[in-house]
Amino acid sequence: MAYVAKEIEKKWQKIWEENKYFEPKDDYSLPKKYILSMFPYPSGRIHMGHVRNYAIGDAMARYYRKIGFNVLHPIGFDSFGMPAENAAIKHKIHPKKWTYDNIDYMQNELFSLGFSFSKDKMLATSDPLYTKFEQEFFIKMYEKGLIYTKEAEVNWCENDKTVLANEQVEDGKCWRCNHEVVRKKMPGYYVKITAYADELLKDLEKLKGKWPNQVLIMQENWIGKSKGLSFDLKLEKNNKIQQESINVFTTRADTIYGISYIALAPEHNIVLDLINNKNLDDNVIEKIKNMQNQTPRQRQSSEKEGYFLGIYALHPLTNEKIPVWVANFVLNDYGSGAIMSVPAHDERDFEFAKKYNLTIKQVIKKDDNDKLPFVLKEGILINSAEFDGIECNKARKLIIQKLENEKIGKEITNFKIRDWGVSRQRYWGAPIPMIKCENCGVVPQKIENLPITLPDDVIINGEGNPLDKHEKWKECICPKCGKKASKESDTLDTFFESSWYFARFASDNKTWKEKAIDEKSANYWMNVDEYIGGIEHAILHLLYARFFQKVLRDLGYLKDDEPFDRLLTQGMVTKDGAKMSKSKGNVVDPDYIIEKYGADSARLFILFAAPPAKELEWNDSALEGAYRFINKLYEKAMNLSNASLKDIDQNSLNKEEKYARAKVYEALKKSSEVYEQTYAFNTLIASCMEAFNALNAINNEDLLKEGFYIILNVLEPIIPHVCFELSDYLFKCENFRKIPLKDEVFVKDSFEFVISINGKKRAQIELNNSLNKDEIINLAKENVKKWLDGKEIVKEIYVDKKLLNLVIK
Repeated sequence: MAYVAKEIEKKWQKIWEENKYFEPKDDYSLPKKYILSMFPYPSGRIHMGHVRNYAIGDAMARYYRKIGFNVLHPIGFDSFGMPAENAAIKHKIHPKKWTYDNIDYMQNELFSLGFSFSKDKMLATSDPLYTKFEQEFFIKMYEKGLIYTKEAEVNWCENDKTVLANEQVEDGKCWRCNHEVVRKKMPGYYVKITAYADELLKDLEKLKGKWPNQVLIMQENWIGKSKGLSFDLKLEKNNKIQQESINVFTTRADTIYGISYIALAPEHNIVLDLINNKNLDDNVIEKIKNMQNQTPRQRQSSEKEGYFLGIYALHPLTNEKIPVWVANFVLNDYGSGAIMSVPAHDERDFEFAKKYNLTIKQVIKKDDNDKLPFVLKEGILINSAEFDGIECNKARKLIIQKLENEKIGKEITNFKIRDWGVSRQRYWGAPIPMIKCENCGVVPQKIENLPITLPDDVIINGEGNPLDKHEKWKECICPKCGKKASKESDTLDTFFESSWYFARFASDNKTWKEKAIDEKSANYWMNVDEYIGGIEHAILHLLYARFFQKVLRDLGYLKDDEPFDRLLTQGMVTKDGAKMSKSKGNVVDPDYIIEKYGADSARLFILFAAPPAKELEWNDSALEGAYRFINKLYEKAMNLSNASLKDIDQNSLNKEEKYARAKVYEALKKSSEVYEQTYAFNTLIASCMEAFNALNAINNEDLLKEGFYIILNVLEPIIPHVCFELSDYLFKCENFRKIPLKDEVFVKDSFEFVISINGKKRAQIELNNSLNKDEIINLAKENVKKWLDGKEIVKEIYVDKKLLNLVIK
């Protein structure tokens, strides 16, 4: 019988759906596994990056179902966002229709690949019910003081007409449309993620060994905790300014005697006052404003640039006059927006000082070979008054103590992470559930009025926020005073939606309409056991999700501190050395692959071509090779009889049969290690292919049946359709998962033995397990006799049943 992938796959997909094979059970006494892949944006079609992500997660989910776990393996769509509005403008279609049409299409694509997602748990973050509970969280966070309003400098995309978080600006451009981002002062809502900065950092320890180390380092650096000295420098009296002092923060108090200039951020109040009062030259003002328009990342990557402001600060310990500059490398929202610059001991400060011919003072010495800049972590202080000769770390503490005693400074902890601006000026997003009242100011909506949904009758042309122009939709009554008021027209950053979806999936469907998160079911399923997604989400999504988990814990919805127990970051799929993308014209269509080769071939190739965490280079011939292997597997199995399995007498087997059986059991032994620990599916598939090739060389049908019984069990999570089909034919099972899997390890009665001379391998022979050490050594010497003739053996190094190294002269 010929292998017809399309028929087999449709048959088993129908059976699985009818039997609700993929739905989690309500029995909370069972051991559980929550396997979650990062959900997609409904862009219209899935791509091979999606296929890889979901094939990895599906293999895990199917494996754990087979061995008796209650498995939650859901999927949804991160469905709010700017692309829907862009599509509305381009194709003259409503964002809602574009979004939900795409969801329908992508659902069919996903299930045509045999991915074992729960259909009962399916959701889209643009669903009104999801919005209702998200708005409920927003209000509770606002009441708890975790959300507030302020006017601040923000990243503004002129093309998309919306605010972007720092993390959404990539190389100075909008992460969505690639348009240049500028800085703009605007009012907005901010989530106080800094309130959890210390815990977010501390809890990374719990994830060590479970998350990729690279991701942990990226998160740690983004949070950016640093202890240091905050102190004030008095300003020399000057009719240009009214301020009396500048506050600075430094982690290197031991270098305080080396200050040669103070650098201010372009947005620092002193700089703004000088500009507003026209106390700087016009050309300098223009250049500072250009700095202000740059995003933090643009500034960090630009050449060091600055201007002397014509004012001086006084050193807190020496009373020395220090020039005050504005510099593009100083960020206003880190510390106080002012830094003490010590060019001798900081490369950045050194570059700036050299460019503008500023003083450079060495205050730390290690040896006589010190060269500028002296970026020293250790050493002793020089040119530092009473602290000369004291080691850096000790001097740092003593100097902080001195400034604290004199009440001009104190030790504080700073974080690089900033509060999360979530206001977006667009239509296709969750409306922020707040009301603007002339009498009461900003007040939250009543919980019973949720969800606040979007109006359908809008005109989307890319000119500003359609909600802000919709006067009828904005009309409302203030819940506090009862007078006419206006709904907030800003919508939420879409990362607000994707920061809690995992908890929603963990809720009991019977309570979905009444509760955002059902505590009993969420406490059973959470936290996520295996989370799979791209490394590009290492900071953006994962940090917000970790924050939301802690907030929902403190609000009483969840109990765990962290949402994701283990994290697997899969590598990207490339073609011709470049990441697959429509713009590059190198996209491979999964629909075409399924039509030509079948879903199982696509799954086998994607898991065999490279380890999950590594980049995968697309290879048409390797895909065809996967298809050929499945054809051979199918043909060989269908030529076997479907008689019952029989016990195998090991002693009755010949050498080829023993070898084949050993290869089968090697694959079985490897399977639990791969599915539960390493995820190295490529090595498991290779092991199964070796076993299959060994089975092809024998004619013992009883042994072949046993071999297929094991190989099909091992491969079923990877190529489920053909494995279910062949198991159904060979073993008369109505449901493959009911077959008990014996986890026995076959021990060969022979072993491979390596013989080397003076460390160089000369032979490898197969020996019987019954041989003792002396017999093994004699046989080994006989095998390499031609290299020993006329030589003296001066040493024998023997490793039991592995190798013999003979040292000769």
